Amino acid sequence: MEQENPVRHETEVHFWGNTPEDEYYKQQGIKASRSSYTSPRGLSLFTRSWLPVSTDPPLGVMCMVHGYGNDISWTFQSTAIFLAQMGFACFGLDIEGHGKSQGLKGFVPNVDLVVQDCLSFFDSIKNDTQFNGLPFFLYGESMGGAICLLIHLASPKGFDGAVLVAPMCKISDNIKPRWPIPDILLFVAKFMPTLAIVPAASILHKSIKVESKVPIAEMNPVRYRGKPRLGTVVELLRVTDCLSQNLRSVTIPFIVLHGSMDVVTDPKVSESLYEEASSEDKTIKIYDGMLHSLLFGETDENIEIVRHDILSWLNGRCRRENVEN
Repeated sequence: MEQENPVRHETEVHFWGNTPEDEYYKQQGIKASRSSYTSPRGLSLFTRSWLPVSTDPPLGVMCMVHGYGNDISWTFQSTAIFLAQMGFACFGLDIEGHGKSQGLKGFVPNVDLVVQDCLSFFDSIKNDTQFNGLPFFLYGESMGGAICLLIHLASPKGFDGAVLVAPMCKISDNIKPRWPIPDILLFVAKFMPTLAIVPAASILHKSIKVESKVPIAEMNPVRYRGKPRLGTVVELLRVTDCLSQNLRSVTIPFIVLHGSMDVVTDPKVSESLYEEASSEDKTIKIYDGMLHSLLFGETDENIEIVRHDILSWLNGRCRRENVEN
């Protein structure tokens, strides 16, 4: 695992404002760094860590994956900061074609390779002796939730639990293009997979309930703003279809959290995951009236409810790990 000392630039803008990163993290009572990791296929991936200051050793390790078009450096890290404050060591990476990682922006030609990138990076953290004996948890939002499930299926015994926030186990019919457009796009994608022409509703505005938070999300300097690329859409449809047909293969302990009014990913599929998964330890939380962005786009009161549920679930599994060890 490659590490580098924190390097901050005071001219950078962050979702919290103009406060430099080092200063902000210190105010939040955590320590953090950013670095890069070269995956086995030679891809340079941007990474971050958020570590507790007051809890040594940490309660557990969170391996975090962001959603489509998103990255780990904007509002996504608000959850990592919170979990670090609560005693968890958090690690995340920008996947291929996202954020500050290598690749054509918004283009994910093969999710299976992304899964291997993530596995390799998270395995490098497991090899760090300071985390020996600690429980390792997957954490994923939206597309990142689907990737976490695929990581689990690729390494069934590799992680001790998973937190799945509005996982993209199926793309909602509300944002999918209508027939016959999908069939046309599938044909064209064979010849021009990087073409960004897929008609799609604005995910951002359909994800965020609190209107005053929309401009904050839009300020993200590395967010992918283009139309979905043909190859990415075809790949996501393939992966979500595969996942929805293999829910019974899921055995990892998990908590899945979804807003009942989510029109980006389908909460009914999260209910199917809970019902069909073979996991002996599984929890589901469906929040009445909430949208897709549970941990940023909702009211602060709603965000606290979701955070509390995640933290309670994690703490329960960490205590169980300590008793068993």
